[in-house]
This record gives sequence, C-alpha cells and structure tokens, in this order.
Amino acid sequence: MKILIADDDRVLSQLLSSRLRAVGFEVMVAFDAMQSLMVAMRNAPSAIILDLNMPGGAGLEVLKKLKSSNKTSSIPVIVLSGSIDPDVGSTTAKDLGAEEFFAKPPDFEGIHQTLNRLLSKTPSTVGID
Repeated sequence: MKILIADDDRVLSQLLSSRLRAVGFEVMVAFDAMQSLMVAMRNAPSAIILDLNMPGGAGLEVLKKLKSSNKTSSIPVIVLSGSIDPDVGSTTAKDLGAEEFFAKPPDFEGIHQTLNRLLSKTPSTVGID
C-alpha cells in the first residue's frame, strides 16, 4: 500500500518513511503543498500523512482540496502538526475531513496502528519500535 508523506521537515519525513517501509508500506514523499497535491492526484496513495505548515500553502488548504476532489476525497488523511494547539488542530482538521490528528513529534506506533485501522489491512505484523 502506498502512503504519501507530505511534510517539509526532511529529517522527520525520512525517519517516518524508513519506519513505514520497515513494516511493509510503499512510501512517497512531498515537501511542499503544491507537490503534495500533484503527487496525490497522480499516484492515488492509499493514505496521506499531511503536515499543516508547509511552503507553498497551508496544510489545511491542501486538506480542503484533497477532500473536495473526486479523485482524492476518499483517501484517508492523517494530519501532523507541531505548531498549533493539538486540541484546536484536531478539531479543525477533523472538521475538514481528516481521519486522525497527531501532534509532533509523532507517535510512530500510533501512526502505524491508525494506518492499519484506516486501511483495514495490516501490511506487516512487525511493529514500529
């Protein structure tokens, strides 16, 4: 299953990518809002992990566009953010269609479990430690 990580933090993206690959996911990475939308439209990932603060546009705008497009509206989105109040971010993101919200630094095990739940299929029995 393909997962799109849309986050301008290259270190975090690399770490999350390697952990998700280790448990059987195929990972694509985009580092800004416009690239995130293009990759999602072109590749139809199984799920998207989306940062709220990226160059080229706010993550909430990306989320709105993803959820308003027939091509991407059914793709589950997990939102990550380190710069806003988690309670406010969670409510806003979920109101716009995100399935889950994680504050940074991310809980890798929680993200893995959420992806498995959202995708209803475990790509691997290996956990993220």
